Amino acid sequence: MKKLLCVTIALLYATAMQAQDEKAGVTKFLGIPIDGYKPAMIEKLKAKGFIPSIAGKDVLEGEFNGVDVHVHIATNNNKVWRIMLADQNTCGETDIKIRFNRLCRQFENNPKYIPRTKPNKEQTIPDDEHLSYEMAVNNKGYAAFYSQVPDSVTKEQALGYLTGPIEDMTGPIGELSPEKVVEHYSNLQKCAMAFENKTVGFMIHEESAEKYRICMFYENRYNDANGEDL
Repeated sequence: MKKLLCVTIALLYATAMQAQDEKAGVTKFLGIPIDGYKPAMIEKLKAKGFIPSIAGKDVLEGEFNGVDVHVHIATNNNKVWRIMLADQNTCGETDIKIRFNRLCRQFENNPKYIPRTKPNKEQTIPDDEHLSYEMAVNNKGYAAFYSQVPDSVTKEQALGYLTGPIEDMTGPIGELSPEKVVEHYSNLQKCAMAFENKTVGFMIHEESAEKYRICMFYENRYNDANGEDL
């Protein structure tokens, strides 16, 4: 009973501390934390090679992942919470499906990201899918969502914590040492918070009849509006 009490106290302490510590680990774009004020963010993006655009005030442009994009910065209570990138040029249905599916594969193969879907659920678009029909008639949207993995764990560890049983290789959770229990739940809490708050995704936007572009977003949901101003 004494051991159980100690473990419970340690878990509560670890959970509370981890909730505070993990908030500092926000979503990053090109290594830049998505946080702080818009003017500072604009200067940091300029240092990465983006330049002011004629598309609008505080809009930047440049190349990202081999594509020319416009960069938009969204704020809540003057704090940056989203970086949105929109393709400068549109393309047809075949090319946008190729681009969308290529992005899916790039994110799936990147050790910094885990999919925000059920395990093994496919996010790519089938080759025989008719986008214009599905979007116009069935009001279907095409988007893929991922979360950035915390810096202190690997992609494999994060997937294990979020989808695996509550145990590790040494045995069931009840047979673990208090230190192992604290470590397990600390990492579980960290991964769960990252999964909810460090979001990256992209979607297909139909600009005009059968002309499409990709819109991609990097979000720090710690800074997102949660009804606190209502």
